[in-house]
Amino acid sequence: MDQKAKPAPTFAEALSVWLKIGVLSFGGPAAQIALMHREIVEENGWLTERQFLNALSFCMLLPGPEAMQLATYAGWRLHGVAGGLAAGLAFVLPGAAVVLVLAIIYAAFGNVPLVEALFLGIKAAVLVIVIEALLRIARRAMTGIEAWAIAALSFIGIFLVALPFPLIVFGAALWGFLRAGRDDALTDPAEPFTGSAGETLRTALIWLAIWIVPLALLAVALGPDSKLAQIGYFFSKLAVVTFGGAYAVLAYMGQDVVVRLGWLEAGQMMDGLGLAETTPGPLILVTEFVGYLAAWRDGGIALGLAGAAVSLWATFAPCFLWIFVGAPYDEWINAQPRLKGALTAITAAVVGVIANLAIWFALHVFFGTVTLNRVGPLTLWTPDPSTLDRRVIALAVISGALLLWRHWSVPLVLSVSAGLALVIQFAPSLLA
Repeated sequence: MDQKAKPAPTFAEALSVWLKIGVLSFGGPAAQIALMHREIVEENGWLTERQFLNALSFCMLLPGPEAMQLATYAGWRLHGVAGGLAAGLAFVLPGAAVVLVLAIIYAAFGNVPLVEALFLGIKAAVLVIVIEALLRIARRAMTGIEAWAIAALSFIGIFLVALPFPLIVFGAALWGFLRAGRDDALTDPAEPFTGSAGETLRTALIWLAIWIVPLALLAVALGPDSKLAQIGYFFSKLAVVTFGGAYAVLAYMGQDVVVRLGWLEAGQMMDGLGLAETTPGPLILVTEFVGYLAAWRDGGIALGLAGAAVSLWATFAPCFLWIFVGAPYDEWINAQPRLKGALTAITAAVVGVIANLAIWFALHVFFGTVTLNRVGPLTLWTPDPSTLDRRVIALAVISGALLLWRHWSVPLVLSVSAGLALVIQFAPSLLA
């Protein structure tokens, strides 16, 4: 049975945990969600297991980065709007600072061997963190054969058939909605929403203005065809139409940024993804890298900094809108049998999606070249065996032993793996 949540901490106590999560949130959404679960549910008990999984299902329904929105939801649950802002910003800003510094270095000097070596070790450890996250979430979310079937079909749909993530979410939600009976008993009924439609409308208008008005003023001041106005419009559109988290965004964004807009070259886009994958914070921080480079090419570092700021604003301001408008209804939604059935099915589908992310990430970490091949209706990611990186395998095995067997902390495992990577990079004879 789901244990009761402990009393809410003080704002300062919660802020220290939000900052800890923000600094240590390596590894993409799977690892970040596992880290939040460990801090919020297991160690501090601020949310119950059921509340956490219900919140995760709710955030997966929203466009944008689900891990950042989950952090915002947890902060809101404890301390209202101020808590949500603190948790969301603490999750994003540490990684944003790192990505900005690396983007400036990248634009000025290109790749730096020392940074590449550190990333090599971090990637190997991150892979193990993602696998651990998958195991943790599956162990808690999968409650029967039907849940496993939904997860398996979701994995097949996204990994082998390349179905759009919103379609997978909709299909799982529809199945869960239809399967749940109106009179199904709830083991942990939630209190209904006690607000009003007026409060919801007022919140929506305030946060819509916070998001849109600064970007509109920028477009008026500089002109709609200015680079900063274009960046604001592009990433605002991205924030609305891209469901399924960062990985669902990347293909759409990459194609537009490289092919249609010509802001970056394909190699630069992949380098930006690599930077975002191996720094703390949501993977969608790659938008900051894109915004900086797109503006830097037109006006140097000053315009690049403005481009990074605009891309961050357009990417993350909508996330606070979705959470602050929708979160008050989350408990009410989970008190409705049919809606709860839909969210339960979505949670199972999320397990399949995370498995897809883990395999996709493993292929791109272990192999230097991975190509996408189509065989009829199937899409197959095919690695080039000659590009297998034995260094990453060795680092991943060590990281796996430390994290899964010895149960070392995530930051310690990351530090050890990064340190070993430096040794490998600058003393390759050690592995000869």
